[in-house]
Amino acid sequence: MFHSKILIVKIMKRISYILSIFISALLYTSCDSLDLSPEDYYGSSNFWNNEAQVKGFMTGLHTDLRGDYTLFYLLGEARGGTSRTGTSSLNTSLNYSSPIKDNQFTKDNVGISSWGGIYSNIMQVNHFIQKVENECTFLSDESRNTYLGQAYGLRALYYFMLYRTWGGVPKITDVKVLDGKVSADKLYTARSTAEETLAFIKEDIAKSETFFTNSTVASASIWSRNATLMLKADIYLWSAKVTTGNHNAAGRADLEVAKSALQGVSGYSLMNDFSSVFSSKGNNEIIFAIRFMDTEATNWGSEFLYAQAGFVDAVYGRDGKLLGDVLNLRGNGLLRNEYKESLWRSYDTTDSRRDKTFFDFYSKPVNGDFGIVLKKCIGIINSTNDRVYETDVVLYRYADWLLMMAEIENGLGNSCQAYINQIRQRAYGDNYNDLVSYKDGSFAENEMAILHERDKEFVWEGKRWFDVVRMHDANGKSLAFSASANYPVVYGQSPEALIPESQSHKLLWPVDINTLNNDPLLEQTPGY
Repeated sequence: MFHSKILIVKIMKRISYILSIFISALLYTSCDSLDLSPEDYYGSSNFWNNEAQVKGFMTGLHTDLRGDYTLFYLLGEARGGTSRTGTSSLNTSLNYSSPIKDNQFTKDNVGISSWGGIYSNIMQVNHFIQKVENECTFLSDESRNTYLGQAYGLRALYYFMLYRTWGGVPKITDVKVLDGKVSADKLYTARSTAEETLAFIKEDIAKSETFFTNSTVASASIWSRNATLMLKADIYLWSAKVTTGNHNAAGRADLEVAKSALQGVSGYSLMNDFSSVFSSKGNNEIIFAIRFMDTEATNWGSEFLYAQAGFVDAVYGRDGKLLGDVLNLRGNGLLRNEYKESLWRSYDTTDSRRDKTFFDFYSKPVNGDFGIVLKKCIGIINSTNDRVYETDVVLYRYADWLLMMAEIENGLGNSCQAYINQIRQRAYGDNYNDLVSYKDGSFAENEMAILHERDKEFVWEGKRWFDVVRMHDANGKSLAFSASANYPVVYGQSPEALIPESQSHKLLWPVDINTLNNDPLLEQTPGY
């Protein structure tokens, strides 16, 4: 925990400071590769003395983000009701079943502890801001502004993750351990209110946008002005629609800010083929993605795909034929996360996203039990003929821009169908026609259509839970309370709401007991 003696040790090890105030033992390699290993060691006497060191530290901040990539799924999607729980179709034990995927949170069963480890990343960003903003006189104004635009954007991203998950959280803007304040009582920090936390996030994203005014970043794997504008739209869309603690949903004013932010994003387009979005790195659709590469860093794609045992020569395809290693996984799979049959069946058969996202199989040639694995994260066969899970984890892409704009326009009382239909045209291809195109309806009808379009488009991209919390029914209530927004556990049965409205406190997560015990200023999330 950030406020505990245990986390002090963790943080100090993580950033390799050894009692000296400004020792930086971590220099990361080039921004192009995000190599996990440092090329060189820079001690306190010679670090922060040239731009190569600053660039290396910024690369390190991106490496930190990559190190915690699973949080985007766990915090942003896993609670959304699209996943099976308990045991998979191949009889493997499924991860995060409770309390995360079934939303059975209590003060003693919290799912994720220590704020997800996010504060240790925040402290590194704080240190970078402190140095680059106040020192590093060797930097040109253009370079300094670009680096600070990136740093403030990353810090806003981290705090926005915290805010959507826990509401008001401790606001840490300095580098307390590095400033010599290593006693536990010096590290105690109470939770800011929700309104204070959100205001701070808005301040950071505004600073990021200002610093980025005259700078460009070419790579989709490095934080850029367009990434900042997408995040700004995300923040203000949430602020407009979600009441949290003492923050009341701001409504139209913040929707207008979100729309303006999106209008500032340019240079992107939908890929013609849905699967190429994930098989082609840095393509025209990607605004910001966490980069993975063979021999450098891979991800957990294997946990969404089958193991050889129990699948090869044991299950059947749609045609009733026995399946081999049909996806060429070469033994590198382990089904620990599986999506629901009811999600798969929500796609039209002519929607290309279904079969480019999933592979379905059956326990018998006819009338067998259903199972699916995720093709979206399948990675590549590398030069040594091994299956390598190096699919980038996408945070923002142009499809998200379109559906965010659809949601904003719907909230403003404007037509949203053109944005939805751009997504559907790509999804249906030659099968697109008037029957599958969307026609504007009521606010609630549009909202549900946008939600379900996002469900089909953004599987594995960390969106679903945040979407249902943010989006509304006709009465202005969160779709997390709506059965019609959810997917039944068993296909064909009636769905239930993700959370009963009587348990609305579960829209936020509880704080684990150890974190509370180690900081007397902290209070539990209300309701727990």
